[in-house]
Amino acid sequence: MTDVLGVLVIARNGDRTEYYQDPKTYESSYTESTALGVAQSHQLGSFLRSTYMSSSSPSYIANMKTDLVDTHEVHVHAKAGGEGTVIFDSAVALLQGLFPPNPANSIVLANETTVIAPLGGYQYVPIQTVDPGNDKSLEPWIDCPAFEQHISNVYSSSEFKATERAAGPFFGAVRDYVFGRPTTLENAWNIYDYVSIGHSHNKTYAHRLLPTLLEQARGFANYHENAIFSDKHAGGIGNLAGRTILHTVLRSLQRIAFNGDPLQFLLVETSYQPFISLFHMLDMIKENPELAGIPNYASALAFELRRGPPPEDRDFVRIKFKNGTNGDFETYHVLGHKYDIAATEFIYRIENYAISSQKQWAAVCSSSLDEDSIGSQNAISSTVFAVLAVVFLFGMFILSKFIKSARAKAQSARIRLADDEVSQLHLPVSQFPNYGTLSDVDYGIMPSRIVLTNCHFLFLVHDRTSSLTPLP
Repeated sequence: MTDVLGVLVIARNGDRTEYYQDPKTYESSYTESTALGVAQSHQLGSFLRSTYMSSSSPSYIANMKTDLVDTHEVHVHAKAGGEGTVIFDSAVALLQGLFPPNPANSIVLANETTVIAPLGGYQYVPIQTVDPGNDKSLEPWIDCPAFEQHISNVYSSSEFKATERAAGPFFGAVRDYVFGRPTTLENAWNIYDYVSIGHSHNKTYAHRLLPTLLEQARGFANYHENAIFSDKHAGGIGNLAGRTILHTVLRSLQRIAFNGDPLQFLLVETSYQPFISLFHMLDMIKENPELAGIPNYASALAFELRRGPPPEDRDFVRIKFKNGTNGDFETYHVLGHKYDIAATEFIYRIENYAISSQKQWAAVCSSSLDEDSIGSQNAISSTVFAVLAVVFLFGMFILSKFIKSARAKAQSARIRLADDEVSQLHLPVSQFPNYGTLSDVDYGIMPSRIVLTNCHFLFLVHDRTSSLTPLP
C-alpha cells in the first residue's frame, strides 16, 4: 500500500439560483447559494475528511493534523469572479464538513477561564479569494480576445451547425418552457440551467415539464460546453481554463513533495469549466467519454501525491474524480498510463502547457495586460505605481517650497548677540538695546541670580532631508 503525502482537490460549487452566461463572451449574471447547495458542499467536505483524515482510510494523510486545522498544512483558494458568491459559500460549507466544530478549539485565559469558539468550537479556516482582476488562474476566459474568437470558430464550424439542425425538434418543444429565452444551440447552457433550476426548485414547473426535456437539455449543454472548453491540442486556446489552473496543480504537488514545506492539503473551490479542460488535457476523455460534459454540483477532482512502495523511492500521482454527491472517488489513469504516473513524468509532460503568469496569459489571449499574477494575489497595476510616484513627487515639490519659505522668514527674524555673531542683520545695530557684555561683569562679586528681561530667543530647527527614490 502506498502512502499519501498530500492532495490537491479541485471542487465545484453546490446548487444555486439561475445563472446566465453570455454565449459569446461568458460574461455572467448574479446568482446566490441555496440551502441545497451548501448542504451538498458540506457533504463533500465530510466525504473528504473520511477519505484523507481517517486513520482507517487507505488514503489517510498520516502526518497531517486532523482534529484542529493547522493553517500551514491546509490552504484554500476560491474563485471570486462569475459565480464567486456561491463558490465562496460552497468553500465555507465544505470546510465545515472537512473540519467540523471541536470543543478543543478553545483558549485558557490568564484568570484560568476557558473559552470555547462559537458553535461548539467552530473552526475558522482562511479562504484566499482569487479575483480575476488580479489573478486569471480560475477565470481566464473573460476579457480574452483569442478565446472569444475560439467561441466564434466553434459556432461557425460545420459540426456545430449540423448538431444544431439535429437539435431542432428539441428546441421547438422546449420553447414553451423557457419563456422567451432564445432556443438555439448557442444558448444551450442557459436553456439547460433554467430548466434544471426550475425542475429542482419549482414544484409546479417540475410537474408540467415533459419527462425527456431535462435530459435532452443536459445533453445539448454538455455538447456545447465540451466544445467551448476543450481543444484538439493540449496547449490550444480551448483548454485555457485548464492551462491556467494547471500551474496551481503542479506547484502544489512540488510543495507537497518538498519535506521542508508544511503544505499537505490544498482546496481549490471553483466552477465547472476547468474540469472539462483538464479531462481533455490529461487524455481522460479517450477512455472515459462520459467525462466530456458538465460535472455535477459538488464534484471533486483529486490529485494525490503518493510515496511508492519499497524498494521504489519515487513519488507518484494518482488522479481521482467524484461526480457530485453520490458514489465514491473513482481512479482514472492519465496520459496513456494504466497505473499511477510518476510525479516527475507527470510534471515533465504537461508543464509546458501551463500558463504561469499574467504576462503569459496576455500573450495567449492577445491582450495588452502584462503583470505577473497567475496563482498569486500580490499583483498591483503599474498604472497605480505611476500615479503614486507622481503624487509623491508633487508632494515633495510642495514640501520643498514650504521649507524654503519658512527658512526665509526665520532668516529675517534672527538676532545678533554681541561678540557671538549667528546671523547677518538687516537692521541698524542702534535699534537694538544694549544689554552689556560679559566683560562688564565684576567677577569678584557674582550675583545670586541673573535676570534677563526684554530678551527674545529664537530656536532654529534645521531640517534634514534624505534623498528619496521614487517608487518603481
